[in-house]
Amino acid sequence: MIFKAVGDSRPYPEHGREAPRDWAEVPPRMVRLDELVTTKRNLDLGHLLAEDSTFYGDLFAHVVQWQGTLYLEDGLHRALRAALQQRPTLHARVLVLD
Repeated sequence: MIFKAVGDSRPYPEHGREAPRDWAEVPPRMVRLDELVTTKRNLDLGHLLAEDSTFYGDLFAHVVQWQGTLYLEDGLHRALRAALQQRPTLHARVLVLD
């Protein structure tokens, strides 16, 4: 299994970070894929296969830690690309809301 669980919503409270610049102050760190719960069930294959998928966005996935669980809010395509390359981790900005 790639992820800890596959979800379809954000169970944590609103945090007000929408644009990549809002996440810039959150330092990136390594996160294990098997510790992540997704907040989206579907992925646009165009995002997964695009070579320039991070050109206009953040280089790092966005993860929210809420009540001890890590939720992958943005960057599902990055996480799946890492899994396809047989990498068990990815760099992510982890916002702690605990």
